Amino acid sequence: MAFDKEENLSMQPKYKRILLKLSGEALAGNQRFGLNHEVIAPVVDQIVQLHNMGVQVGLVIGGGNFWRGRQGTNMDRTTADQMGMLATVMNSLAMMDAIEQHGVPVRVQTALSMVSLAEPFILRKALRHFEQGRIVIFACGTGNPYCSTDTAAALRACEIGADILLMAKNVDGIYDSDPKTNPYAKKYESLKYADIINRNLKVIDFTAATMCMENNVPTLAFGLNEENSIVRAVCGEDLGTMISV
Repeated sequence: MAFDKEENLSMQPKYKRILLKLSGEALAGNQRFGLNHEVIAPVVDQIVQLHNMGVQVGLVIGGGNFWRGRQGTNMDRTTADQMGMLATVMNSLAMMDAIEQHGVPVRVQTALSMVSLAEPFILRKALRHFEQGRIVIFACGTGNPYCSTDTAAALRACEIGADILLMAKNVDGIYDSDPKTNPYAKKYESLKYADIINRNLKVIDFTAATMCMENNVPTLAFGLNEENSIVRAVCGEDLGTMISV
């Protein structure tokens, strides 16, 4: 659901350039596989709102709605991870199409070469796209096996000089235990990257946490399903869990 016009005018972005990480599973919604357009539509609406507010938006999208890990097989890890990279391309192209239907220009850049579908990732071209008012979607993760899309999101956030890495989750922040199974789970309002590592909190992988910590890029983990949560997060509303150095 989009904000009404008066509410839009009262909102001011706190961040100029963001990297938004979306999970593939989140795009599937209750279907748990493929693309759920009832889920994608409000996400796209918010991304378009941010673009219209002057925010430069980079996206990294997971591929778990099409392929996740080895899926219970004894497949070679490198092969399985390469298949996961291809799944991120499908999600990226779908998101590109959905955003461009709103008249907003998008470029997909891939870490693996597939020039008939998208541009190769070139940092200077990505930065130029931002300057020209385009949204950039970074696909294929880092282009390497054994690296999650969390790591890819952290890497791209550092490379493009994002003001913040936004991690849109299925829960509204980081808890000390699973809130779905423990009704007494405690939500953290803020954490240090060292806490993520030392407490073994399963919200962002350690490689991504270390990369953001070393490059002083804050991360906000928040609930994708909360109404207009992406726009609210970019405008500095107190929601989710902020992770900093």
